[in-house]
Amino acid sequence: MNPEFSHRLPLAQVPAQGRDLRLEAGPAEREALARRFGLLALHALSADLRLLPDAEGAVQVTGRMTAELDQECGITLVPVRQSVAEPVAWRLVPEGMEPSDGEDDPDDIESEQGAADLGEALAQQLSLAIDPYPRAPGAELPEQAGGQEPHGPFASLLKLKRP
Repeated sequence: MNPEFSHRLPLAQVPAQGRDLRLEAGPAEREALARRFGLLALHALSADLRLLPDAEGAVQVTGRMTAELDQECGITLVPVRQSVAEPVAWRLVPEGMEPSDGEDDPDDIESEQGAADLGEALAQQLSLAIDPYPRAPGAELPEQAGGQEPHGPFASLLKLKRP
């Protein structure tokens, strides 16, 4: 698979004093990511990152990801705008190093041939931040709308339910 938003970073290029890096997806990359994630549109995707090597040979990455996207409302199918702003906490792990398994540890991004793909890591973090059930303001499921009586195969069971 060729990542839509690839930004490979050789771990050896991160100086001992660290490095600041801004990643920003261009129009073609955003369009490809929107298709991949089933979005109507991905208007913006960027991250401001601080990279700092640690004593074990890994690189600690901290920062913030932001995105603006449109999804279809799961009820009305109208476009719903979503703003995403999430902290980034990764550890770029050199080949052969054991990944950490602590619950509070940053996410490990494994490197291949001495480089880690920060763009793909950012895309994966975005995929986890997208609302899986977007809903337009005021949109309600038909069972919840207007006090209608429940119907369907289990409606009679609801009458047996104690308050």
